[in-house]
Amino acid sequence: MKNIKIYILPLLILLAATSCKKSFDDLTENNNKPSTVPASLLFNGVLNSMADLPEKMPEVYDQYYLYNYDYYGNNRYDFGGGDDYYTVLKNVAAMETAAANTGGAAVNPYEAVGKFFKAYFFSKMSLEMGDIPMSQALQGLNSLEPAYDTQKAVMVQSLAWLESANADMTQLIANPTAGGSGEGAALANDIYYGNDLSKWQKAVNALRLRLLVQLSKKTADADLNVAAQFASIVNNPSKYPLMISGDDNLQYTYVTPSNFYPSNPNNFGQSGSRKNTSATYISLLTQLKDPRVFVTAEPSRDAVDNLKKSPTDFASFIGADAGEDLSTMYNNAGAQKYSFINRKHYYSTFTGEPTIQIGYAEEQFNIAEGINRGWATGDAATYYRAGIKASMTGYGIPDNGIFIAYFYRPGSTDVTKSSNYDNYSITANFEAYYAQSLVQYAAGSAGLTKILQQKYIALFRHSGLESYFTYRRTGVPTFTTGPGTGNGTRIAIRFQYPSVERTSNTTNYNKALQSQFGGNDDINGIMWILQ
Repeated sequence: MKNIKIYILPLLILLAATSCKKSFDDLTENNNKPSTVPASLLFNGVLNSMADLPEKMPEVYDQYYLYNYDYYGNNRYDFGGGDDYYTVLKNVAAMETAAANTGGAAVNPYEAVGKFFKAYFFSKMSLEMGDIPMSQALQGLNSLEPAYDTQKAVMVQSLAWLESANADMTQLIANPTAGGSGEGAALANDIYYGNDLSKWQKAVNALRLRLLVQLSKKTADADLNVAAQFASIVNNPSKYPLMISGDDNLQYTYVTPSNFYPSNPNNFGQSGSRKNTSATYISLLTQLKDPRVFVTAEPSRDAVDNLKKSPTDFASFIGADAGEDLSTMYNNAGAQKYSFINRKHYYSTFTGEPTIQIGYAEEQFNIAEGINRGWATGDAATYYRAGIKASMTGYGIPDNGIFIAYFYRPGSTDVTKSSNYDNYSITANFEAYYAQSLVQYAAGSAGLTKILQQKYIALFRHSGLESYFTYRRTGVPTFTTGPGTGNGTRIAIRFQYPSVERTSNTTNYNKALQSQFGGNDDINGIMWILQ
Protein backbone atom coordinates (compact mmCIF):
# COMPACT_ATOMS: atom_id res chain seq x y z
CA MET A 1 0.00 0.00 0.00
CA LYS A 2 2.91 2.29 0.66
CA ASN A 3 4.09 2.01 -2.95
CA ILE A 4 0.58 2.66 -4.31
CA LYS A 5 0.33 5.94 -2.37
CA ILE A 6 3.64 7.09 -3.79
CA TYR A 7 2.41 6.77 -7.40
CA ILE A 8 -1.17 7.95 -6.89
CA LEU A 9 -0.26 11.29 -5.25
CA PRO A 10 1.54 12.74 -8.33
CA LEU A 11 -1.35 11.53 -10.49
CA LEU A 12 -3.88 13.35 -8.31
CA ILE A 13 -1.78 16.53 -8.42
CA LEU A 14 -1.61 16.33 -12.24
CA LEU A 15 -5.36 15.79 -12.54
CA ALA A 16 -6.02 18.68 -10.17
CA ALA A 17 -3.77 20.99 -12.19
CA THR A 18 -5.44 19.96 -15.43
CA SER A 19 -8.87 20.49 -13.90
CA CYS A 20 -7.92 23.96 -12.61
CA LYS A 21 -6.57 24.99 -16.00
CA LYS A 22 -9.75 23.91 -17.75
CA SER A 23 -11.86 25.71 -15.19
CA PHE A 24 -9.81 28.91 -15.63
CA ASP A 25 -10.23 28.78 -19.43
CA ASP A 26 -13.95 28.27 -19.05
CA LEU A 27 -14.23 31.19 -16.68
CA THR A 28 -12.24 33.61 -18.86
CA GLU A 29 -13.96 32.75 -22.15
CA ASN A 30 -16.53 35.40 -23.14
CA ASN A 31 -19.37 33.45 -24.69
CA ASN A 32 -21.07 36.68 -25.72
CA LYS A 33 -18.11 37.74 -27.89
CA PRO A 34 -17.94 36.10 -31.33
CA SER A 35 -14.72 34.25 -32.09
CA THR A 36 -15.08 35.02 -35.80
CA VAL A 37 -16.42 38.01 -37.71
CA PRO A 38 -18.85 37.20 -40.56
CA ALA A 39 -18.04 38.45 -44.04
CA SER A 40 -21.23 40.54 -44.11
CA LEU A 41 -20.20 42.54 -41.04
CA LEU A 42 -16.72 43.19 -42.43
CA PHE A 43 -18.32 44.17 -45.75
CA ASN A 44 -20.52 46.73 -44.01
CA GLY A 45 -17.52 48.23 -42.22
CA VAL A 46 -15.57 48.58 -45.46
CA LEU A 47 -18.54 50.27 -47.13
CA ASN A 48 -18.70 52.87 -44.39
CA SER A 49 -14.94 53.41 -44.53
CA MET A 50 -14.96 54.22 -48.25
CA ALA A 51 -17.47 57.06 -47.96
CA ASP A 52 -16.04 60.49 -48.81
CA LEU A 53 -18.42 62.92 -47.12
CA PRO A 54 -18.90 66.71 -47.30
CA GLU A 55 -17.83 69.19 -44.60
CA LYS A 56 -14.24 67.99 -44.91
CA MET A 57 -11.08 69.35 -46.49
CA PRO A 58 -11.54 67.73 -49.94
CA GLU A 59 -14.27 70.24 -50.79
CA VAL A 60 -11.82 73.03 -49.90
CA TYR A 61 -9.08 71.45 -52.03
CA ASP A 62 -11.69 71.17 -54.82
CA GLN A 63 -12.36 74.92 -54.36
CA TYR A 64 -16.07 74.42 -53.83
CA TYR A 65 -16.55 75.66 -50.29
CA LEU A 66 -14.09 77.75 -48.23
CA TYR A 67 -13.40 78.49 -44.59
CA ASN A 68 -13.67 82.14 -43.64
CA TYR A 69 -12.93 81.72 -39.93
CA ASP A 70 -9.58 80.23 -38.91
CA TYR A 71 -10.91 78.72 -35.68
CA TYR A 72 -12.56 76.03 -37.79
CA GLY A 73 -10.01 75.71 -40.59
CA ASN A 74 -8.29 77.41 -43.49
CA ASN A 75 -7.91 77.09 -47.25
CA ARG A 76 -4.19 76.38 -47.43
CA TYR A 77 -2.68 73.74 -49.68
CA ASP A 78 -0.06 72.83 -47.09
CA PHE A 79 -0.78 69.14 -47.50
CA GLY A 80 0.11 66.68 -44.79
CA GLY A 81 -0.20 62.91 -44.98
CA GLY A 82 -2.59 61.28 -47.44
CA ASP A 83 -5.19 58.66 -46.63
CA ASP A 84 -4.07 55.44 -44.97
CA TYR A 85 -6.46 52.66 -45.97
CA TYR A 86 -4.29 49.71 -44.99
CA THR A 87 -6.41 48.78 -41.97
CA VAL A 88 -9.51 48.86 -44.19
CA LEU A 89 -7.70 46.72 -46.75
CA LYS A 90 -6.86 44.19 -44.04
CA ASN A 91 -10.58 44.00 -43.34
CA VAL A 92 -11.19 43.42 -47.06
CA ALA A 93 -8.79 40.46 -46.92
CA ALA A 94 -10.48 39.20 -43.75
CA MET A 95 -13.87 39.54 -45.47
CA GLU A 96 -12.68 37.38 -48.37
CA THR A 97 -11.32 34.75 -45.96
CA ALA A 98 -14.49 34.74 -43.88
CA ALA A 99 -16.61 34.26 -47.01
CA ALA A 100 -14.47 31.32 -48.13
CA ASN A 101 -14.74 29.77 -44.65
CA THR A 102 -18.52 30.03 -44.56
CA GLY A 103 -19.55 28.40 -47.80
CA GLY A 104 -18.23 30.79 -50.43
CA ALA A 105 -16.81 29.16 -53.55
CA ALA A 106 -13.52 30.25 -55.13
CA VAL A 107 -15.57 32.86 -57.00
CA ASN A 108 -18.14 34.40 -54.67
CA PRO A 109 -19.74 37.84 -54.23
CA TYR A 110 -17.43 38.92 -51.41
CA GLU A 111 -14.34 37.92 -53.37
CA ALA A 112 -15.65 39.86 -56.38
CA VAL A 113 -16.42 43.08 -54.50
CA GLY A 114 -13.13 42.60 -52.65
CA LYS A 115 -11.32 43.16 -55.93
CA PHE A 116 -13.28 46.38 -56.40
CA PHE A 117 -12.28 47.57 -52.93
CA LYS A 118 -8.61 46.78 -53.49
CA ALA A 119 -8.62 48.69 -56.77
CA TYR A 120 -10.50 51.59 -55.16
CA PHE A 121 -8.34 52.00 -52.06
CA PHE A 122 -4.91 51.28 -53.54
CA SER A 123 -5.49 53.53 -56.57
CA LYS A 124 -6.83 56.36 -54.41
CA MET A 125 -3.80 56.28 -52.11
CA SER A 126 -1.53 56.23 -55.14
CA LEU A 127 -3.33 59.16 -56.77
CA GLU A 128 -2.82 61.11 -53.57
CA MET A 129 0.83 60.22 -52.90
CA GLY A 130 2.53 58.37 -55.79
CA ASP A 131 4.32 55.04 -55.27
CA ILE A 132 2.90 53.07 -52.33
CA PRO A 133 3.34 49.64 -50.71
CA MET A 134 0.97 47.20 -52.40
CA SER A 135 2.29 43.77 -53.37
CA GLN A 136 4.09 43.28 -50.03
CA ALA A 137 1.47 45.06 -47.94
CA LEU A 138 -1.15 43.31 -45.77
CA GLN A 139 1.19 40.39 -44.99
CA GLY A 140 1.43 41.04 -41.25
CA LEU A 141 4.53 39.64 -39.57
CA ASN A 142 5.76 38.29 -42.89
CA SER A 143 6.36 41.80 -44.21
CA LEU A 144 6.69 44.47 -41.54
CA GLU A 145 8.58 46.78 -43.90
CA PRO A 146 6.91 46.38 -47.31
CA ALA A 147 8.63 47.69 -50.43
CA TYR A 148 6.91 50.38 -52.46
CA ASP A 149 5.29 49.51 -55.78
CA THR A 150 5.54 52.08 -58.54
CA GLN A 151 2.47 54.11 -59.33
CA LYS A 152 2.36 52.45 -62.73
CA ALA A 153 2.31 49.00 -61.10
CA VAL A 154 -0.50 50.10 -58.77
CA MET A 155 -2.59 51.32 -61.69
CA VAL A 156 -1.90 48.22 -63.81
CA GLN A 157 -2.92 45.97 -60.91
CA SER A 158 -6.00 48.06 -60.06
CA LEU A 159 -7.25 47.88 -63.64
CA ALA A 160 -6.59 44.12 -63.65
CA TRP A 161 -8.58 43.68 -60.41
CA LEU A 162 -11.51 45.53 -61.97
CA GLU A 163 -11.37 43.43 -65.14
CA SER A 164 -11.40 40.29 -63.00
CA ALA A 165 -14.18 41.61 -60.75
CA ASN A 166 -16.36 42.27 -63.80
CA ALA A 167 -15.78 38.72 -65.07
CA ASP A 168 -16.54 37.21 -61.66
CA MET A 169 -19.74 39.21 -61.32
CA THR A 170 -20.88 38.21 -64.80
CA GLN A 171 -20.48 34.57 -63.79
CA LEU A 172 -22.28 35.02 -60.46
CA ILE A 173 -25.17 37.02 -61.91
CA ALA A 174 -25.72 34.41 -64.63
CA ASN A 175 -25.57 31.55 -62.11
CA PRO A 176 -26.09 32.69 -58.49
CA THR A 177 -25.50 29.18 -57.13
CA ALA A 178 -21.95 29.26 -58.54
CA GLY A 179 -20.92 31.38 -55.54
CA GLY A 180 -21.28 28.46 -53.16
CA SER A 181 -23.70 28.00 -50.29
CA GLY A 182 -24.15 29.46 -46.85
CA GLU A 183 -23.29 32.93 -45.58
CA GLY A 184 -20.22 33.29 -47.76
CA ALA A 185 -22.19 32.92 -50.97
CA ALA A 186 -24.53 35.91 -50.70
CA LEU A 187 -23.98 39.59 -49.95
CA ALA A 188 -25.61 41.04 -46.84
CA ASN A 189 -25.53 44.39 -44.98
CA ASP A 190 -25.00 46.37 -48.20
CA ILE A 191 -25.79 50.03 -47.44
CA TYR A 192 -25.16 51.14 -51.04
CA TYR A 193 -26.90 48.72 -53.37
CA GLY A 194 -29.04 46.52 -51.16
CA ASN A 195 -26.93 43.43 -52.00
CA ASP A 196 -27.58 43.79 -55.74
CA LEU A 197 -24.48 42.43 -57.49
CA SER A 198 -25.63 43.73 -60.89
CA LYS A 199 -25.42 47.28 -59.49
CA TRP A 200 -21.94 46.60 -58.16
CA GLN A 201 -20.85 45.41 -61.60
CA LYS A 202 -21.81 48.80 -63.05
CA ALA A 203 -19.83 50.57 -60.33
CA VAL A 204 -16.82 48.35 -61.11
CA ASN A 205 -16.82 49.44 -64.73
CA ALA A 206 -17.50 53.09 -63.90
CA LEU A 207 -14.47 53.07 -61.59
CA ARG A 208 -12.38 51.52 -64.33
CA LEU A 209 -13.36 54.33 -66.70
CA ARG A 210 -12.47 56.87 -64.01
CA LEU A 211 -8.99 55.39 -63.61
CA LEU A 212 -8.42 55.21 -67.36
CA VAL A 213 -9.31 58.89 -67.68
CA GLN A 214 -6.90 59.68 -64.85
CA LEU A 215 -4.24 58.01 -67.02
CA SER A 216 -4.82 60.41 -69.92
CA LYS A 217 -1.15 61.41 -69.96
CA LYS A 218 -0.07 57.76 -70.34
CA THR A 219 -1.78 56.74 -73.57
CA ALA A 220 1.57 55.87 -75.15
CA ASP A 221 2.32 53.25 -72.49
CA ALA A 222 1.88 49.83 -74.11
CA ASP A 223 1.53 48.05 -70.75
CA LEU A 224 -1.51 50.15 -69.89
CA ASN A 225 -3.03 50.39 -73.37
CA VAL A 226 -5.40 53.05 -72.08
CA ALA A 227 -7.31 53.76 -75.31
CA ALA A 228 -7.92 50.08 -76.11
CA GLN A 229 -9.11 49.33 -72.56
CA PHE A 230 -11.41 52.34 -72.68
CA ALA A 231 -12.88 51.37 -76.07
CA SER A 232 -13.43 47.76 -75.00
CA ILE A 233 -15.64 48.94 -72.12
CA VAL A 234 -17.58 51.66 -73.92
CA ASN A 235 -18.19 49.63 -77.08
CA ASN A 236 -19.19 46.37 -75.38
CA PRO A 237 -21.98 47.07 -72.85
CA SER A 238 -23.12 43.45 -72.76
CA LYS A 239 -19.72 42.43 -71.37
CA TYR A 240 -19.12 45.59 -69.37
CA PRO A 241 -22.47 46.92 -68.07
CA LEU A 242 -22.39 50.60 -67.18
CA MET A 243 -24.63 52.91 -65.17
CA ILE A 244 -27.68 53.97 -67.15
CA SER A 245 -29.20 56.54 -64.79
CA GLY A 246 -28.81 58.16 -61.39
CA ASP A 247 -30.52 55.10 -59.90
CA ASP A 248 -27.21 53.28 -60.39
CA ASN A 249 -25.16 55.79 -58.36
CA LEU A 250 -22.85 54.36 -55.75
CA GLN A 251 -23.99 56.75 -53.04
CA TYR A 252 -24.02 57.08 -49.28
CA THR A 253 -27.54 57.71 -47.97
CA TYR A 254 -28.19 59.33 -44.61
CA VAL A 255 -30.81 58.12 -42.15
CA THR A 256 -31.85 59.24 -38.68
CA PRO A 257 -30.92 58.74 -35.97
CA SER A 258 -27.92 56.58 -36.83
CA ASN A 259 -26.07 58.88 -39.23
CA PHE A 260 -26.78 62.51 -40.03
CA TYR A 261 -25.87 64.46 -43.13
CA PRO A 262 -22.64 66.34 -42.24
CA SER A 263 -24.41 69.71 -42.69
CA ASN A 264 -27.47 69.63 -40.46
CA PRO A 265 -29.44 71.77 -37.97
CA ASN A 266 -27.16 70.71 -35.10
CA ASN A 267 -23.97 72.17 -36.61
CA PHE A 268 -25.50 75.05 -38.54
CA GLY A 269 -24.05 77.57 -36.06
CA GLN A 270 -20.55 76.17 -36.50
CA SER A 271 -20.37 75.94 -40.27
CA GLY A 272 -23.41 77.61 -41.83
CA SER A 273 -21.71 81.00 -41.90
CA ARG A 274 -18.13 79.99 -41.04
CA LYS A 275 -17.68 78.78 -44.59
CA ASN A 276 -18.80 80.29 -47.87
CA THR A 277 -18.83 79.29 -51.51
CA SER A 278 -15.81 79.64 -53.75
CA ALA A 279 -15.60 81.88 -56.80
CA THR A 280 -14.15 78.94 -58.73
CA TYR A 281 -17.51 77.18 -58.45
CA ILE A 282 -19.97 80.09 -58.30
CA SER A 283 -18.40 82.09 -61.14
CA LEU A 284 -18.60 79.11 -63.46
CA LEU A 285 -22.30 78.67 -62.71
CA THR A 286 -23.17 82.35 -63.13
CA GLN A 287 -21.10 82.66 -66.31
CA LEU A 288 -23.13 79.80 -67.80
CA LYS A 289 -26.43 81.09 -66.35
CA ASP A 290 -26.78 77.69 -64.74
CA PRO A 291 -29.97 77.13 -62.68
CA ARG A 292 -28.14 74.78 -60.35
CA VAL A 293 -26.77 77.84 -58.55
CA PHE A 294 -30.28 78.50 -57.16
CA VAL A 295 -30.29 75.08 -55.51
CA THR A 296 -26.75 74.90 -54.16
CA ALA A 297 -26.16 78.52 -53.09
CA GLU A 298 -27.89 81.66 -51.84
CA PRO A 299 -27.52 85.20 -53.18
CA SER A 300 -25.16 87.59 -51.46
CA ARG A 301 -27.25 89.59 -49.05
CA ASP A 302 -25.06 92.62 -49.71
CA ALA A 303 -25.89 92.37 -53.42
CA VAL A 304 -29.61 92.04 -52.69
CA ASP A 305 -30.07 94.42 -49.74
CA ASN A 306 -27.49 97.11 -50.48
CA LEU A 307 -26.89 96.92 -54.21
CA LYS A 308 -30.60 96.24 -54.80
CA LYS A 309 -30.12 93.31 -57.16
CA SER A 310 -32.82 90.70 -57.56
CA PRO A 311 -32.29 87.52 -55.49
CA THR A 312 -32.71 85.55 -58.72
CA ASP A 313 -30.22 87.64 -60.71
CA PHE A 314 -27.15 85.55 -61.49
CA ALA A 315 -25.09 88.63 -60.61
CA SER A 316 -26.32 88.32 -57.02
CA PHE A 317 -24.36 85.10 -56.54
CA ILE A 318 -20.78 85.82 -55.52
CA GLY A 319 -18.11 83.38 -54.34
CA ALA A 320 -14.85 84.21 -52.59
CA ASP A 321 -11.47 83.87 -54.24
CA ALA A 322 -9.75 80.89 -52.61
CA GLY A 323 -6.48 82.83 -52.55
CA GLU A 324 -7.92 85.69 -50.55
CA ASP A 325 -6.31 86.41 -47.20
CA LEU A 326 -8.42 84.71 -44.54
CA SER A 327 -8.91 87.87 -42.49
CA THR A 328 -10.21 89.69 -45.57
CA MET A 329 -12.53 86.79 -46.37
CA TYR A 330 -13.79 86.78 -42.80
CA ASN A 331 -14.64 90.49 -42.94
CA ASN A 332 -16.32 90.19 -46.35
CA ALA A 333 -18.29 87.16 -45.25
CA GLY A 334 -19.42 89.03 -42.13
CA ALA A 335 -20.62 91.85 -44.39
CA GLN A 336 -22.64 89.27 -46.35
CA LYS A 337 -20.70 89.97 -49.54
CA TYR A 338 -20.46 86.27 -50.44
CA SER A 339 -22.97 83.58 -51.24
CA PHE A 340 -23.38 80.97 -48.56
CA ILE A 341 -24.32 77.41 -49.29
CA ASN A 342 -28.08 76.97 -49.72
CA ARG A 343 -29.35 76.36 -46.22
CA LYS A 344 -32.70 74.92 -47.28
CA HIS A 345 -31.06 72.26 -49.43
CA TYR A 346 -28.21 71.35 -47.10
CA TYR A 347 -29.01 72.37 -43.51
CA SER A 348 -32.76 72.15 -42.97
CA THR A 349 -32.86 68.39 -42.35
CA PHE A 350 -30.69 65.69 -40.80
CA THR A 351 -30.68 63.54 -43.93
CA GLY A 352 -29.69 66.05 -46.62
CA GLU A 353 -28.91 64.61 -50.03
CA PRO A 354 -27.11 61.29 -50.68
CA THR A 355 -23.37 61.71 -51.19
CA ILE A 356 -22.31 60.17 -54.49
CA GLN A 357 -19.03 58.25 -54.47
CA ILE A 358 -19.11 57.09 -58.10
CA GLY A 359 -22.02 58.33 -60.17
CA TYR A 360 -23.79 58.17 -63.48
CA ALA A 361 -23.18 61.85 -64.36
CA GLU A 362 -19.43 61.48 -63.82
CA GLU A 363 -19.39 58.30 -65.87
CA GLN A 364 -21.07 60.08 -68.78
CA PHE A 365 -18.56 62.93 -68.67
CA ASN A 366 -15.68 60.42 -68.51
CA ILE A 367 -16.99 58.65 -71.60
CA ALA A 368 -17.40 61.99 -73.37
CA GLU A 369 -13.81 62.86 -72.48
CA GLY A 370 -12.46 59.58 -73.80
CA ILE A 371 -14.34 59.93 -77.07
CA ASN A 372 -13.21 63.55 -77.37
CA ARG A 373 -9.63 62.33 -76.99
CA GLY A 374 -10.16 59.76 -79.74
CA TRP A 375 -10.03 56.66 -77.57
CA ALA A 376 -13.33 55.24 -78.80
CA THR A 377 -15.95 55.81 -81.45
CA GLY A 378 -19.22 57.47 -80.52
CA ASP A 379 -20.90 60.82 -80.09
CA ALA A 380 -19.25 62.72 -77.24
CA ALA A 381 -22.08 65.26 -77.29
CA THR A 382 -24.64 62.57 -76.39
CA TYR A 383 -22.74 61.56 -73.25
CA TYR A 384 -21.97 65.19 -72.39
CA ARG A 385 -25.68 66.14 -72.56
CA ALA A 386 -26.63 63.08 -70.51
CA GLY A 387 -24.17 64.06 -67.80
CA ILE A 388 -25.60 67.58 -67.53
CA LYS A 389 -29.18 66.29 -67.48
CA ALA A 390 -28.39 63.74 -64.79
CA SER A 391 -26.82 66.39 -62.59
CA MET A 392 -29.77 68.75 -62.96
CA THR A 393 -32.26 65.94 -62.35
CA GLY A 394 -30.42 65.10 -59.15
CA TYR A 395 -31.16 68.62 -57.92
CA GLY A 396 -34.83 68.39 -58.90
CA ILE A 397 -34.49 70.77 -61.84
CA PRO A 398 -36.92 69.82 -64.64
CA ASP A 399 -35.98 69.73 -68.32
CA ASN A 400 -38.69 72.27 -69.01
CA GLY A 401 -40.81 73.79 -66.30
CA ILE A 402 -40.81 75.58 -62.96
CA PHE A 403 -38.92 74.73 -59.79
CA ILE A 404 -38.90 76.59 -56.49
CA ALA A 405 -35.73 78.16 -55.11
CA TYR A 406 -35.56 78.70 -51.35
CA PHE A 407 -33.26 81.30 -49.79
CA TYR A 408 -32.80 81.73 -46.05
CA ARG A 409 -34.46 84.88 -44.77
CA PRO A 410 -32.10 87.35 -43.05
CA GLY A 411 -32.58 87.47 -39.29
CA SER A 412 -34.04 83.98 -39.04
CA THR A 413 -32.66 81.67 -36.42
CA ASP A 414 -34.15 78.26 -37.20
CA VAL A 415 -33.13 76.56 -40.44
CA THR A 416 -35.71 73.81 -39.99
CA LYS A 417 -38.77 76.05 -40.39
CA SER A 418 -40.07 76.61 -43.91
CA SER A 419 -41.42 79.97 -42.81
CA ASN A 420 -37.85 81.21 -42.48
CA TYR A 421 -37.22 80.92 -46.21
CA ASP A 422 -38.23 83.15 -49.10
CA ASN A 423 -39.21 81.17 -52.18
CA TYR A 424 -38.97 82.08 -55.86
CA SER A 425 -40.29 80.38 -58.98
CA ILE A 426 -37.46 79.65 -61.40
CA THR A 427 -38.09 78.72 -65.03
CA ALA A 428 -35.92 75.90 -66.29
CA ASN A 429 -35.44 74.89 -69.92
CA PHE A 430 -32.68 72.42 -70.57
CA GLU A 431 -32.61 72.94 -74.31
CA ALA A 432 -32.32 76.71 -73.90
CA TYR A 433 -29.52 76.20 -71.37
CA TYR A 434 -27.70 73.75 -73.63
CA ALA A 435 -28.10 75.98 -76.70
CA GLN A 436 -25.87 78.65 -75.16
CA SER A 437 -22.55 78.85 -76.99
CA LEU A 438 -20.68 78.53 -73.70
CA VAL A 439 -22.47 75.27 -72.93
CA GLN A 440 -23.14 73.50 -76.24
CA TYR A 441 -20.62 70.79 -77.04
CA ALA A 442 -17.91 71.43 -79.60
CA ALA A 443 -15.22 69.11 -80.88
CA GLY A 444 -11.56 69.44 -80.01
CA SER A 445 -10.00 71.20 -77.05
CA ALA A 446 -12.95 73.58 -76.61
CA GLY A 447 -15.26 70.60 -76.20
CA LEU A 448 -12.88 68.95 -73.75
CA THR A 449 -12.86 72.08 -71.60
CA LYS A 450 -16.66 72.13 -71.55
CA ILE A 451 -16.80 68.47 -70.53
CA LEU A 452 -14.41 69.10 -67.65
CA GLN A 453 -16.26 72.23 -66.54
CA GLN A 454 -19.60 70.42 -66.43
CA LYS A 455 -18.06 67.49 -64.62
CA TYR A 456 -16.72 69.93 -62.01
CA ILE A 457 -20.17 71.45 -61.54
CA ALA A 458 -21.77 68.01 -61.23
CA LEU A 459 -19.36 66.83 -58.53
CA PHE A 460 -20.12 69.65 -56.06
CA ARG A 461 -20.07 68.05 -52.60
CA HIS A 462 -19.59 64.60 -54.15
CA SER A 463 -16.77 62.12 -54.87
CA GLY A 464 -14.16 63.51 -52.51
CA LEU A 465 -10.95 64.61 -54.23
CA GLU A 466 -12.02 63.70 -57.75
CA SER A 467 -12.37 67.34 -58.86
CA TYR A 468 -8.94 68.14 -57.41
CA PHE A 469 -7.45 65.19 -59.30
CA THR A 470 -9.09 66.40 -62.52
CA TYR A 471 -7.80 69.96 -62.06
CA ARG A 472 -4.32 68.64 -61.30
CA ARG A 473 -4.38 66.59 -64.50
CA THR A 474 -6.00 69.12 -66.85
CA GLY A 475 -5.97 72.61 -65.31
CA VAL A 476 -9.77 72.80 -65.66
CA PRO A 477 -11.41 74.68 -64.16
CA THR A 478 -8.90 77.36 -63.25
CA PHE A 479 -8.11 77.18 -59.53
CA THR A 480 -7.11 80.48 -57.93
CA THR A 481 -4.25 81.01 -55.49
CA GLY A 482 -2.96 83.73 -53.23
CA PRO A 483 -1.97 84.32 -49.61
CA GLY A 484 -4.95 82.32 -48.41
CA THR A 485 -3.94 79.13 -50.21
CA GLY A 486 -0.42 79.07 -48.74
CA ASN A 487 2.30 76.86 -50.26
CA GLY A 488 3.95 79.85 -51.95
CA THR A 489 0.64 80.56 -53.73
CA ARG A 490 0.81 77.19 -55.49
CA ILE A 491 -1.73 74.37 -55.65
CA ALA A 492 -0.02 71.37 -54.06
CA ILE A 493 0.43 68.45 -56.45
CA ARG A 494 0.46 65.58 -53.97
CA PHE A 495 -0.01 64.59 -50.36
CA GLN A 496 2.87 63.50 -48.19
CA TYR A 497 3.18 59.92 -46.97
CA PRO A 498 1.63 59.11 -43.57
CA SER A 499 4.13 59.74 -40.76
CA VAL A 500 4.08 56.04 -39.81
CA GLU A 501 5.95 55.27 -43.05
CA ARG A 502 8.77 57.59 -42.05
CA THR A 503 9.15 55.94 -38.64
CA SER A 504 8.26 52.29 -39.29
CA ASN A 505 9.27 51.71 -42.92
CA THR A 506 12.18 54.11 -43.10
CA THR A 507 14.40 52.37 -45.65
CA ASN A 508 11.68 51.82 -48.23
CA TYR A 509 10.17 55.23 -47.54
CA ASN A 510 13.49 56.92 -48.33
CA LYS A 511 13.97 54.80 -51.43
CA ALA A 512 10.55 55.82 -52.71
CA LEU A 513 11.28 59.50 -52.12
CA GLN A 514 14.64 59.26 -53.85
CA SER A 515 13.24 57.52 -56.92
CA GLN A 516 10.36 59.97 -57.31
CA PHE A 517 11.05 63.35 -55.73
CA GLY A 518 14.80 63.76 -55.26
CA GLY A 519 14.68 62.47 -51.70
CA ASN A 520 12.06 64.93 -50.42
CA ASP A 521 8.48 64.23 -49.39
CA ASP A 522 7.57 67.20 -51.57
CA ILE A 523 3.93 68.27 -51.88
CA ASN A 524 4.90 70.01 -55.13
CA GLY A 525 6.62 66.94 -56.57
CA ILE A 526 5.32 65.65 -59.91
CA MET A 527 4.26 62.02 -59.64
CA TRP A 528 4.52 59.58 -62.54
CA ILE A 529 0.85 59.79 -63.60
CA LEU A 530 1.22 63.53 -64.25
CA GLN A 531 4.47 63.39 -66.21
